[in-house]
Amino acid sequence: MTIEARNISFRYGDKPVLKEVSFALTSGRFHALLGPNGAGKSTLFGLLTRLLALQQGELLLASQSLKKQPSEAMRQIGVVFQQNALDLDLTVRQNLLYHAALHGLSRKEARTRGDRELARFELLERANDPVRKLNGGHRRRVEIARALLHEPSLLLLDEPTVGLDVASRRALNDHVRTLCDEAGLTVLWATHLIEEVRQEDRVLILHQGQLLADGSGQAICEAEGTRDLAETFHTLTGAGYP
Repeated sequence: MTIEARNISFRYGDKPVLKEVSFALTSGRFHALLGPNGAGKSTLFGLLTRLLALQQGELLLASQSLKKQPSEAMRQIGVVFQQNALDLDLTVRQNLLYHAALHGLSRKEARTRGDRELARFELLERANDPVRKLNGGHRRRVEIARALLHEPSLLLLDEPTVGLDVASRRALNDHVRTLCDEAGLTVLWATHLIEEVRQEDRVLILHQGQLLADGSGQAICEAEGTRDLAETFHTLTGAGYP
């Protein structure tokens, strides 16, 4: 699924947060939205998911205007926010069934799809466990499984590895990349952590509300004359190496 942002600007009162941001994502590919904390990544996600009202510019999902055809566009999106949104007292399966009901899926279809996604993330045997008993990495996998129940074409992940240890971060990142390869899912992964981004990734670098670079990690490094993405990030943003 293609997604295109055209001249997106957003303000909180008198404070500009996004400044004429434009980009187009490639269907079936992993994209990294890289920026320091406060760069505007979460605001952009708020606009993409319609939690925030578009003030200026245009967002298109599969050539459909997010503003003019919101229902059709939103059916194509799965999202995992920075803050955990699972009910800790419900079981893993109950969390999935509740979410599926909100999308109009029958209980039978929800169970079939839920078990499929849990199996994909090697969590099917934990389906009847309360979410509270899962570690942070497994909770994130459940959130992604839940986001995929309605079979979206685009998956948005806003700082999905916050609070996870290095091994859990790496495993989650690898799982999402596998979804791109095996299911043709388009992914936008927002992070401030350089180690979650690869040189071959399509990378968008956001800083102080402006899109400073857009291209493969390798191409961006070559354009800036830097050794790697960490040095590129520092050169463009002045921020330390995350």
